[in-house]
Amino acid sequence: MAPSLTLRPQLLLSHHHHNHHPPPLHFNPIITRRSLLLSTTSLSFTTTLPPPPPPSLALASPPLDTTITDRVFMDFSLCPTTFLPNTNPTLSPDPSTPLCTESFLLGRLILGLYGHLVPLTVSNFKSMCSSTSSSSYKNTLVHKIFPGQFFLAGRQGRRDKAEVRPPHDLPRNTEAVESKAFLLPHSRAGVVSLCLSENDDDEDIKFDPNYRNVEFLITTGPGPCPQLDNKNIVFGTVLEGLDIVAAIASIPTYKPGERIRQFNDLAKFLGDERAQNARAIWNRPLKTVYISDCGELKVAKPSLSPTLP
Repeated sequence: MAPSLTLRPQLLLSHHHHNHHPPPLHFNPIITRRSLLLSTTSLSFTTTLPPPPPPSLALASPPLDTTITDRVFMDFSLCPTTFLPNTNPTLSPDPSTPLCTESFLLGRLILGLYGHLVPLTVSNFKSMCSSTSSSSYKNTLVHKIFPGQFFLAGRQGRRDKAEVRPPHDLPRNTEAVESKAFLLPHSRAGVVSLCLSENDDDEDIKFDPNYRNVEFLITTGPGPCPQLDNKNIVFGTVLEGLDIVAAIASIPTYKPGERIRQFNDLAKFLGDERAQNARAIWNRPLKTVYISDCGELKVAKPSLSPTLP
């Protein structure tokens, strides 16, 4: 048959030799139209396919939407004396009560929030900035300062320790499991980020079914903080008040001696729980700095700088 002559002529030759009828010397295999189409089609596949794109183009993705959709303000103040919440049981749990009398106002930060990129994180943060709420950031501590890197605020715990108590109806932040929420880097001073990897909340508090992560950080510069990238949710930036950020970063903190650090590292390696308890006071500011007021700014024309209330 023609297909056998075309596709496997060697089988046909061997078959004729077995029956003592060798083919003539001028034998030419028959090329059918189907075999010609198959051969030209396979040839076109191998010769006309475009080369694969270079890796840089293949991995390219659309830019992230960092449009500033909302603005909030935060006032930071200093107490005239050292305030240690662990040793001050007389502090009123009422969030409207100032942490100390005759406090010194450091200044105000204006924060711009990326509501298109991480809407749930922004919504929860705005809710926690409502100064009329009993569960706001108002009158809560900046509890850790890492010089040249960032400071932490919004630690969850007890109001009588100037810590945050988020409301039970605060939505769970499902963006904490979305990869796109972690794409923005901590590349400069003034980056506002929801703490996940650097979270300082107590472990027993995290086991509460009503736990909501509201702790946040602000980078202080002068350089980037790559150790925070891909671990915390960047959701905003400081629009005004980088000098206030620098002032907070300059507040002295508790720094253990080298021998204490070595002993603590050994205790942690041996599984001693006291090591973690001891680390809780590391990098704590030696002066009491706290959020004395906060709230949302309503801007009529978002393209313009906000008018301070």
